[in-house]
Amino acid sequence: MSEQSTQELGRKLGLGAVIALGVGTTVGSGIFSSLSEVANAAGSSLFLVLAFIIGGLLQIPANFVYSELASAYPEDGGQYVYFREAGSRPLAFLCGWISFWATDPPSISIMALAIVNYLAFFIPVHGLVLKLIAVAFVLIFMCMHLRSVEGGGTFQTFITALKILPFALVIGLGLFHLHTDLLLSSAPLSGFSSGGMTALIAGVAATTWSYDGMGAACYMSGEIKDPKKNMPLGLILTAVVVLVLYAGLTFVASGMLSIDELAASEAPIALLASKLPGIGHFAGTIVAVMAIIVVIGSLSSCIMYQPRIEYAMAKDNLFFKSFAKVHPKYETPYFSIIVQCAVAIVLIFATDLSALLGYFTMVALLKNVLTFCTIFVLRKKGKENGYNPSYICPGGPLMPAIAIFMTCTLIWGELTYAPVQSLMCAFIAVATGLPVFYHWDRKNKKEAA
Repeated sequence: MSEQSTQELGRKLGLGAVIALGVGTTVGSGIFSSLSEVANAAGSSLFLVLAFIIGGLLQIPANFVYSELASAYPEDGGQYVYFREAGSRPLAFLCGWISFWATDPPSISIMALAIVNYLAFFIPVHGLVLKLIAVAFVLIFMCMHLRSVEGGGTFQTFITALKILPFALVIGLGLFHLHTDLLLSSAPLSGFSSGGMTALIAGVAATTWSYDGMGAACYMSGEIKDPKKNMPLGLILTAVVVLVLYAGLTFVASGMLSIDELAASEAPIALLASKLPGIGHFAGTIVAVMAIIVVIGSLSSCIMYQPRIEYAMAKDNLFFKSFAKVHPKYETPYFSIIVQCAVAIVLIFATDLSALLGYFTMVALLKNVLTFCTIFVLRKKGKENGYNPSYICPGGPLMPAIAIFMTCTLIWGELTYAPVQSLMCAFIAVATGLPVFYHWDRKNKKEAA
């Protein structure tokens, strides 16, 4: 391999970048619609608020698990590394294979298109022009994260702080204009009967997508300063920040809008903003700006961390060797970043394909479940076999069990929504990935012989 390939990535990012990556990835465009989805499932204002609080608390165990794994293996690659160290190279390879072909580039293309769709509120664009502007956004962030991981980290921290400010403004203003009758009238205590509890559970399950993405920084553990301290602390603080933000937003929404209004609205955040004194007349503009900032933060985050998994695989000779190249001047995995963005740009012009690839969601969820299971295997290995985390997930097996359960609820929902497509995509992922893995594995063994 060339000198570029063997150069290592430096540790240049601090605690702020860990939090910014997690919060920036999690708080995306989904929150602009998920309020109505959860309201529909929960059926009452109280249950809506409780659903987001309980949902957030139940997602924290996943971050505890990631904290332990990241402190044990502070290197780039995230889930791929955990599968590899747990002794399953085929699963490790499939993790990266699925990420590259089915989940990561489509997420970049979908977010780029979402930004331009929100921009259309101010500038009428459509068709080819809309797609070209989306491409421009991808190229801008590709260049930024290619040229400097420090600069990218600084921007990610800035844009994440900026995306939180509008939500904080809405929450702060809303707290002074709550209608307690709205907050309490639709939440009778008798709701804790079997029917009410079912509604609450449905509401909690509906929040899980809103909390997805908090472990993004694990893919860049190899570039975090003092990772054995900053990774666990950053991941836990990420969960706290997102939980407080969502809980505050849903509390204010429940105190200013009836549950029927929230459930029926296609734009609940815009409806909420329209009720705030002083800014109600500008609600559409404010929410469009909020959405643009929020999705830009998510797009930047994904372009920053996602290419690291292919970089890690290529270093182990389980992916095309060029993906392991590190730029001699910028010290970034430039080839991996460029190729992933190139695939995303192709998908921008094939939106139907992007929608189809969305069915690979279930495969990604199965990957998450198996990741949480690796902690049991790795703990069994113990210190004598190289598993020596600086942070131990509390509660013994309880936290991984909760993380597994919560992810299984999403799998159940995905199977209910699109069972045939999801199972077909799972088959395609395995049927295409395993032959490639065994080809590379045989090739590596021959070279080592």
